[in-house]
Amino acid sequence: MRPTFIFDSHALLAYLEDEEGADLVAATIKDAIDEKIEIALSIVNWGEVYYIILRSHGREKLGHVLVNIETLPIKIEPIDKQLTQEAAEIKASHRLSYADAFAAALTKTKQATLLTGDAEFETLADQIKIRWIRGKKRAH
Repeated sequence: MRPTFIFDSHALLAYLEDEEGADLVAATIKDAIDEKIEIALSIVNWGEVYYIILRSHGREKLGHVLVNIETLPIKIEPIDKQLTQEAAEIKASHRLSYADAFAAALTKTKQATLLTGDAEFETLADQIKIRWIRGKKRAH
C-alpha cells in the first residue's frame, strides 16, 4: 500500500496560484503521477478552493482551475457521517476552521500525512502527521 497525503485547501491553492510552497506540492503531485504515493482531498476542502477562486478571480478563472484540478492525480473524498463526526470532534477541541477540521479528520482516518502550510494545524501536530510546505508560523 502506497503512502497517502491529504491536501488541505492551502496546499492546493499554493500549487494553483504558484505561491510559496508550490514546488513541494508539485513534487508531491509528481510522486503521485509516478504512483509512489496517493493524494486525497475532502470534498469540503475542494469546495473551499472553489469558493476562494470564484471570489478572488471570477467564474472564468474558476472554470480553468476546475479543469486543472481534474487532471491532477487527486482523489476527491466524499463525506459521510463518520468522517463528519470526526471533523466535529476535532473542531470542538481545536481552534481551526470547519473545513480544516475535515482535512484533519481525513488525515487521521486514513492514517495519512497532511500537506499544508496553514499554521492552524500546529495544534494537531501531536495527533496527525504533517508535512509543512512552508514555515509553520505563517497562515494562509
